[in-house]
Amino acid sequence: MSAAALTVLLTITAIALALVALERGPHGGRDLALVAALGAVAAAGRVLTAGIPSVQPVTVTCLVAGAALGVRAGLAVGPVAALVSNGFLGHGPWTPGQMAVWAMVGLSGALLGDLLRRPWLLAAVAGAWGVLFGWAMNLWELATFGPEVSWPAFVASSGRSIPFEIAGAIGNVAFAVAAGPALLRLLTRYAVRSRVELSEGSTVPSSGCEVAASIDSTRARSSRWLKGFRM
Repeated sequence: MSAAALTVLLTITAIALALVALERGPHGGRDLALVAALGAVAAAGRVLTAGIPSVQPVTVTCLVAGAALGVRAGLAVGPVAALVSNGFLGHGPWTPGQMAVWAMVGLSGALLGDLLRRPWLLAAVAGAWGVLFGWAMNLWELATFGPEVSWPAFVASSGRSIPFEIAGAIGNVAFAVAAGPALLRLLTRYAVRSRVELSEGSTVPSSGCEVAASIDSTRARSSRWLKGFRM
């Protein structure tokens, strides 16, 4: 197996494991639905801005999702957005690379956490990822299309793509300033509410014995109520 094929396989496997981990979380189904919705919204924004090279809202969405919802959600939003949007823009060997890099963007958002609640820092990190995303995709292109993965090849490829990295950085900063803080507050409220609901529901019986005892108790109360009703 070639290095490029192995890289693609490992990337897809890692993304699948992240989605499984998300589904098995405390709010599995609900969190998975939220991630799918965020990914779809980001994908729609990417399709709508496709006429402006390198300008898209996916990076900011991944950062905010990671900061507000944690590592698992941060890792999952970007791959969903890339997979859905490329269904309209065109799939190819670049799709796994985009999925992997946006997953790393979400991971960085989760690692930075509350620091991204400062709007200027969110904008700065988003702008930096505009450049890093382009560099990472240059490496992916060299790994999949050649001619080779080397420092001279990377420098030459990055030199040709400088205008796209600049456009991506400016676009990310614009999206971060315009929508980042509001989206972060919205997702944070969801996360807090989910934690509260989980805490309130922690007294629900979890073992088979507890469930059986609860059923027996309910039946006993019902029997006493029926006797009183008949009398």
